[in-house]
Amino acid sequence: MKRHTRKPQVNHERWLVSYADFITLMFAFFVVLYASSQTDIRKQAQVAHAINQAFKALGLFQPASSSDSAATSRDTPVTPVNIVLGDALSAAPSAAVRADFERMHHELQSRLSNRIAEHVVALHIGREGLVISLREAGFYDSGSTIPHPGSIGSIDSIVSVLRPTPYDIRIEGHTDDIPIHTSEFSSNWELSAGRATRMTRLFIERFHFEPRRLSAAGYGEYHPVAANDTAEGRGQNRRVDIIVLPAINGIPQTVSLDAPSQPQAANAGQASPQKTQAAH
Repeated sequence: MKRHTRKPQVNHERWLVSYADFITLMFAFFVVLYASSQTDIRKQAQVAHAINQAFKALGLFQPASSSDSAATSRDTPVTPVNIVLGDALSAAPSAAVRADFERMHHELQSRLSNRIAEHVVALHIGREGLVISLREAGFYDSGSTIPHPGSIGSIDSIVSVLRPTPYDIRIEGHTDDIPIHTSEFSSNWELSAGRATRMTRLFIERFHFEPRRLSAAGYGEYHPVAANDTAEGRGQNRRVDIIVLPAINGIPQTVSLDAPSQPQAANAGQASPQKTQAAH
């Protein structure tokens, strides 16, 4: 009897295995995407709390009572917060600091009235503090970091007002946008930093100013106060700014703009001066 041999059958549905694997991988991929898109509310609350505590430590926010904090955490949902530093920072000097700055501004106006009338000294109270601008025309030769001998009296008047106060001082050098290349300076950066550090040395060595209150910075042509397309504007930009900061030993003497002004005590040993681009 003849034996019948079964012919092997070809499976035309093997593609289903590969398709199932592909679908499984796609499912896992979208699950990961969904999971990563969900905000961890607890971690977000911890970050917001840490940032809030940091600003309170700087005196920028007024501390709330524990009952208010508890009520807020229970009743108010946590939402994403964008924090912007700089010009939009909602803080201002305390009442005592503002009064001090107004007094210094008035006294400097009186002592430097002739130089102000000559348009070589400018004073204003701005966001960073009390700004005393010494323009190159009245204090320096072009391309030099050494103040004119005739300008030392004006600098002495400034120091005599600032020295009795406790506030930190930042001395900034600025130039116009005309490039410089001399045997001493190869760029406006170097000239501006040189003027700032030379003025800082003058404060310390000639006028015996407390060194730890001082910092120096050179900004080149990148912080103008006027357009550089006129000779008058360039003359205003070539300057050294002496800025009295609302800080003592690096600790801001500020309060929230939404809260009553209260003088804040300074701890002289807690922090070093901030925003020091170039130290003397």
